[in-house]
Amino acid sequence: MTDFLGYKNKRVVVSGCFSGMGEATAKLLLAQGAEVHGLDYKECKLPLASFTNVDLRDPASIDAAVQKVGGKVDALFNCAGLPQTFPALDVMKVNFAGTRHLTEKMLPLMGEGSAIASISSNGGLGWSRRVPDLMKALGQQGFEAFMTYCEGNPEFVREGYSTSKELIIVWTMLLSQSLIKKGIRINCTLPGPTQTPMMAHFESATKASVLEAAAQPINRRSTPDEQAGPLAFLNSSAASYVNGVCFYVDGGFMGGLATGQIDMRSLMGG
Repeated sequence: MTDFLGYKNKRVVVSGCFSGMGEATAKLLLAQGAEVHGLDYKECKLPLASFTNVDLRDPASIDAAVQKVGGKVDALFNCAGLPQTFPALDVMKVNFAGTRHLTEKMLPLMGEGSAIASISSNGGLGWSRRVPDLMKALGQQGFEAFMTYCEGNPEFVREGYSTSKELIIVWTMLLSQSLIKKGIRINCTLPGPTQTPMMAHFESATKASVLEAAAQPINRRSTPDEQAGPLAFLNSSAASYVNGVCFYVDGGFMGGLATGQIDMRSLMGG
């Protein structure tokens, strides 16, 4: 049981490894003995097997990064993201269109027993009320077609962040059905408020009362390390029967919401 997660000598890729949850995930995987290849818009200083600069807003940049990584990939961690303070279409590109494109390009490098974990958010909890719209958007195959759809449907995109996280959730569940037939698993996490460099952006765009409500019942923000552990578990051999799961990593927030102990109105500042 000394290598419970089974990452020793596994070849893994982490996008968004510069800071926050992605950096914490890369550190944890390095400590577990994995061969870690990092991707980010900003250079990462961790002792990775390789680092590649990538712009998830640009499919050509993604293609070049995947080509550089090459070889067999045992696990992909989609940790890159933008907050809602950036232009909505840029948020959609990075948080979903680029993430999906990266995953699709990585899949030929992945075989039976490999796994994918992406970071969604509790900000995407409204997905169940928007399934028809989300499925229509997901039907737009390819980066350019998807972004053309977004440009023509600003009411669907909204501020970009919540829609992109809803898409990650539904895409994960949708793709899990076909990938598992190839022996590849895909899951995602739904973090609650987490103290990363990105949090300053959320604080500038969100009422303090809403952020406080989202941290119930534990009444504190998580650390990046507390988000890295669940991500590492989902892509590990220990989770070999876990597929298509949206894993709440929120200190019990969803449990409180589902049982009526947390008032949904508090999330709207009411």
